Amino acid sequence: MKFLIVDDEKNIRKTLKIILSDYECSITESDNISDAKTLIDNEIFDVAIIDIRLPDGSGLEILKYLKSLSSETVVLIITAFSSTETAIDAMKAGAYDYITKPFNLDEIRIIIKNIVEKISLQKKIKNLEHYQDAYQNIIGKSLVMRKVFNMIDKIAPFDTNVIIIGESGTGKELVAKAIHNKSRRSYKPYITINCASFPSELLESELFGYTKGAFTGAYTSKRGLIEEANNGTLFLDEIAEMPISLQAKLLRFLEEKKIRPLGSNNEVPVDVRIIAATNRDFLDLLKKGDFREDLYFRLATFEIKLPSLSERKEDIPLLIDHFVKVLSKKFNKEIIKIDPVFIDTIMQMELRGNVRELKNIIEREIILSEDGCLRFTPPHPLEVSYKLPFIEIPDSGLNLEEYLTEIEKNLLEKALLKANGVKTKAAELLGLTFREFRYKLSKYKKFTEKENE
Repeated sequence: MKFLIVDDEKNIRKTLKIILSDYECSITESDNISDAKTLIDNEIFDVAIIDIRLPDGSGLEILKYLKSLSSETVVLIITAFSSTETAIDAMKAGAYDYITKPFNLDEIRIIIKNIVEKISLQKKIKNLEHYQDAYQNIIGKSLVMRKVFNMIDKIAPFDTNVIIIGESGTGKELVAKAIHNKSRRSYKPYITINCASFPSELLESELFGYTKGAFTGAYTSKRGLIEEANNGTLFLDEIAEMPISLQAKLLRFLEEKKIRPLGSNNEVPVDVRIIAATNRDFLDLLKKGDFREDLYFRLATFEIKLPSLSERKEDIPLLIDHFVKVLSKKFNKEIIKIDPVFIDTIMQMELRGNVRELKNIIEREIILSEDGCLRFTPPHPLEVSYKLPFIEIPDSGLNLEEYLTEIEKNLLEKALLKANGVKTKAAELLGLTFREFRYKLSKYKKFTEKENE
């Protein structure tokens, strides 16, 4: 916790420092308005204790200046007994409380204790909210996702570099942002760049910046993204697409923590955490010589592998529910029901675009929905690809007839659900005549209800 004391009486400052020694805090002192403003310009204080009467003016000037720059700073005013009216003006201007001279030490201790407790509680609440927000867009309760969350929690507080590996649409950028949000850099810049989006020459200038006249068209100087992310985090998406020549320059930065903009002879020190991501196999890249081995080991202090959606199918209903809530609000469409067949079909689909593809499907169906029910609306633009379940024949064998019967019963039931109970439509979905469909239904007791076509 950081305290600023502004008082021209040395003994007053000394007394306050003795009282504050009970707490873990840093203390900065000033005896005039001018110096105090300079300190406020360069640092954010949790608490400021300010005397009203100062050699170069009123402490109210500092109070108002401080509040204009840092509204959350708690200000305690010191005033002479005869200046109570001024103290009330200070309270109106945003002061937390005031104390009068001569000091009552017990009173000061109680006030400061209350301030410290208030700030500590506010920070705990803010940190908790910030911690919870970090995962707000990463949905999952499966074991593989719990392992990912656990890894994020373990590595986020440290400044180590991270590589995130996963198929397209698995949420690599969300994980990178979660690591940043849970780190000590969370209130500093978070900069992202997709390395596949720029040609090699332009990517270098984007990352490292350039000076005026460094190349044709460089009419002004520009800071690179590495420097823009100073004290924060830089997320390099699709890093496997970075040219080998540029990989060497990035490696040099990681080793020396300095950059040299294009056209400049001066090096700029930069403190930044690097998180990289790719959907490609690094072992294959290293074997082919498409990625520098030394850079890989520099980046991959920790490696997080994100599961594909097929590896965490139990999360699909959660994701559907999440996207329905978010997207129905976005498009102002009320979705009151999700067709069970929709969920079941999604569960069987091979979503090569993973969570991103799932979100796109739900977005399409929400927009097309006319009755508040989420279902597949034909014709569907995506080819639905099914994977037949892999059946392991046990050593004891299996009854093929019973097994096929169960499959048939299951398909009949799903066809009825998809057709909303209309048997003629259900028969069409299975490529059967109505008579054939009715005959098959009659074989199973649970489908012998009165026909309701």
